[in-house]
Amino acid sequence: MTDQPGSTSQKQQPSKERIKGVFSTQILSKVGTGTTMRKTIQKSYWFANELDDQTIEIQPLNVNYVPSGPKNIIPKDEFLDKFSPEPEFYTVTVMPKMRELEKTVARGDRHRKRGETYSAELEYGNAIKVDEENVRANFGLGLTYLERGNTDKAQDIFERLVKIEAAYEPEHKHLFNEFGISLRKNKMIDQALAYYARALELSDNDENLYCNIARLYLEHKDIPNTLEMLRKALEINPDMPEANKFMAFLKNKGLVAS
Repeated sequence: MTDQPGSTSQKQQPSKERIKGVFSTQILSKVGTGTTMRKTIQKSYWFANELDDQTIEIQPLNVNYVPSGPKNIIPKDEFLDKFSPEPEFYTVTVMPKMRELEKTVARGDRHRKRGETYSAELEYGNAIKVDEENVRANFGLGLTYLERGNTDKAQDIFERLVKIEAAYEPEHKHLFNEFGISLRKNKMIDQALAYYARALELSDNDENLYCNIARLYLEHKDIPNTLEMLRKALEINPDMPEANKFMAFLKNKGLVAS
């Protein structure tokens, strides 16, 4: 027997809403000893987001009540057992602060694209005061300094970015590439090498990374390492146009045997 249109089995079940928002955890601890001992409750706030595989990505809120710092992924059952929803706190406090931070970074981006580097610096700086590890703000500020040729200040941003794992996530790929290219153009070759090496620690199967590192080694006139990086890029993707053109260039220059 087949299902008829409009039958119960044909009706779409309503999709369950994903978990997203602010949650809290509490830790009970004891302070002091004997008659002076007392119990204290430490409450921590987290921004939580349910992923496609139904695990939960959590990130702590900083003192300014915006998500900041390392993200962790935990099973949904564990999350539901240990975390309590804070919907009012999310709506009244956290969401407005997240939106304002986003607007501040967006203003910085607009100023930078218009070449208004000092206004861009101000906006990015304001964003970093709220969230020191904001990836877009740090990239934007670093690019602003590099565009002005201020390599000393760019060095400070570089040192911060290499420690932020989120800087190497796919959503930031455009900024990541732009920053690496700017480091190379400003002759900050050692910094660029360290920058890409850090990316390789997190993803060693990206032909673009190996090709970018090959360019840097060529700047150093280090042909053996240039070739090694190019070969690794071509092992991953034999049809990669940039790597093949690069190899052809080296052959034309007599830097590698045909």
